[in-house]
Amino acid sequence: MLVKNIIRQILNNKYEREQKIYCVAVCIAIWIAIIYVIIISSPITHANERNERISLDLSNVEKFRLETDAELTRRRNENCSYWDCFNIYRCGERLSIYIYPLVDYYDAEKSEAKSSLAVLSKEFFEILKIIIESPYYTSDPKEACILVPSIDTLNLKHIDPSTVSKALATLPYWENGENHLLFNIVSPESGIESFNTDRAIVAGANFDSWTYRTGFDVAFPFLGYVRDEKMVSLSKARNSFWLTVSTLNLNEVQLSTMTDVVTKSDRKILLLDKCPKNVPNRGSIGVRCAYGTSTTYDIKSVYAQSQFCLIAKTERLFELNFIEALAANCIPVIFADNVILPFSEIIDWQLAVVTLREADLQSINLKLRSISLDKIDELQRQGGWFYEQYLASNEKIVKTMLAELNDRIFAYRAKSYFDWNMPAQRVVQNPLFLSRVAHKSQGFTAVILTYDRIESLFKLIQKLSVVMSLQKILVVWNNEKEAPPHISIFPKISKPLKVIRTKANKLSNRFYPYEEIETEAILTIDDDIIMLTADELDFGYEVWREFPDRIVGFPSRTHIWDNHTLRWRYESEWTNQISMVLTGAAFHHKYWSYAYTNQMPAEIKEWVDDHMNCEDIAMNFLVANFTKKPPIKVAPRKKFKCPECTNTEMLSADINHMMERSACIDRFAKVYGTMTLRTVEFRADPVLYKDIFPEKLKRFNAVGSL
Repeated sequence: MLVKNIIRQILNNKYEREQKIYCVAVCIAIWIAIIYVIIISSPITHANERNERISLDLSNVEKFRLETDAELTRRRNENCSYWDCFNIYRCGERLSIYIYPLVDYYDAEKSEAKSSLAVLSKEFFEILKIIIESPYYTSDPKEACILVPSIDTLNLKHIDPSTVSKALATLPYWENGENHLLFNIVSPESGIESFNTDRAIVAGANFDSWTYRTGFDVAFPFLGYVRDEKMVSLSKARNSFWLTVSTLNLNEVQLSTMTDVVTKSDRKILLLDKCPKNVPNRGSIGVRCAYGTSTTYDIKSVYAQSQFCLIAKTERLFELNFIEALAANCIPVIFADNVILPFSEIIDWQLAVVTLREADLQSINLKLRSISLDKIDELQRQGGWFYEQYLASNEKIVKTMLAELNDRIFAYRAKSYFDWNMPAQRVVQNPLFLSRVAHKSQGFTAVILTYDRIESLFKLIQKLSVVMSLQKILVVWNNEKEAPPHISIFPKISKPLKVIRTKANKLSNRFYPYEEIETEAILTIDDDIIMLTADELDFGYEVWREFPDRIVGFPSRTHIWDNHTLRWRYESEWTNQISMVLTGAAFHHKYWSYAYTNQMPAEIKEWVDDHMNCEDIAMNFLVANFTKKPPIKVAPRKKFKCPECTNTEMLSADINHMMERSACIDRFAKVYGTMTLRTVEFRADPVLYKDIFPEKLKRFNAVGSL
């Protein structure tokens, strides 16, 4: 009204025509600006807020009659992978999940009461509710990355396959199951693969390596288990049973083996079986009887009082037994060769369980006795953390599944291995407490120290690039007077490569904890070590995985006490004993690079930098002083000289080299106040390395000989 009045007054006044038009235009512009501000200042609603969320009210759902001529879906595609059965272009910039409205499907050919799919289990209802309340939910199917049918397929034993197939085929966006997600916990004897799910992703329990489509399906745990806190408090004593075997349906050979193990073991092992017919409550899931007796036990209570629990895939409730053991902090002993554990693509279960091959049941006693008390404590703590973090409730289970799918689709911003598997306070820890086996898929970073040997450097880079375990190459250019070659001149390889130019020519530069090193394992290697094969390096990395706190490598040396000079002497001759592995070709944990740079005695570091020698001896002293353990030599190869290089180019050609090395050992021992190096008669070679065996059945065939 105010603007209208102003315009009216302007027109009534006796202004020039041009002035009137100008004033009216200004007023109109102000009016439009006010309207625009009002519009843009109003709250913007997201697509999820504009559209109503799906209703989970089952009291009034639409009925849909499945006709006899309804199109049937195709059988499950066993070869589906993320690359050919999933349309990534639907996903935009974030994971969005659409849930189909609830519909009462029933087959026209069958009784409506028997064929209806409208009944939802409590667990499936909760899955849908959690997804709807999550930030991934969308009510717009056109913007959805993944679509979830509101058909309860958790228990396929109570559903008619043809009815499910017809119902899925009627979904408006089915398109052969592409980008659809189905849930399953209980399957018929033939498994989920017997249902016509075509290209749909299956989040299911009880997968094995034959039915699980790696990188496509999701290994889903058993739902609905609730942890008994009374049992958790009871588990602190854990003095009742060393091992509990509650698995049913063991075959005759396995059962005979276990009874023999129980008889011969000096530890208390409880072998449970089905209860006789005269025992009350014998049909209850949680009730078992001691083998051959009528003495009853509650599984939860027994698990809480046991150190180890044997979990075998001989019964339908394998997943439930596994989760019960974790909830009671009983270490699961997985007795199944091809089982896929829940969320196995993101959770490293080797940190929390013990695996036992089905052929090795008779040696279970020996295997479990070999586990130290410290390792038992670590397994229990890690298993308890996994349970609390990912399995303690249906909400945590579903949210973990959604996070796994999100990481799979948007891998560039996915959580790291440590985010998934390490409690926050344990991500950075002293390598003395490293887990027994490091994460295999992480690989190693090769750190090459070089000065100006371009030809041999390029050959080494090409050789390293074909090593399967290699993740990245870091070239440390130690020539401060001359710039390194331009990156365009370097060999073209498929692995990341970065050149770091140092400010001073110091041998200690090879051990600096560069921020570019993202892997736990580091391979330090000289630029002239071009004779190592890809198999030798892969095998060396595999050995390091089992001994992550040691230096693991190829050229070895030892130290000897000289009774004439009363000094320690460096010995390079080949002997049965070794006490050092030279870091010209060796693996070590990245923590040791940090310790070398920040914690090693300053006197030793200054000696190395001043004399341009003995950085490898200093590293061996450092690690041995921390761990009280010797290094590990890998493979029998003895000679490591570069065949293309003349001896005059090599540091070791200097006649004073051996004397300086001996002086280093003697001096370092005095700085530490003792001889920290440990001597060992041990070498790691591949299994079947020298056996007469078909080459195609061996691994690491290209390990060099003497």
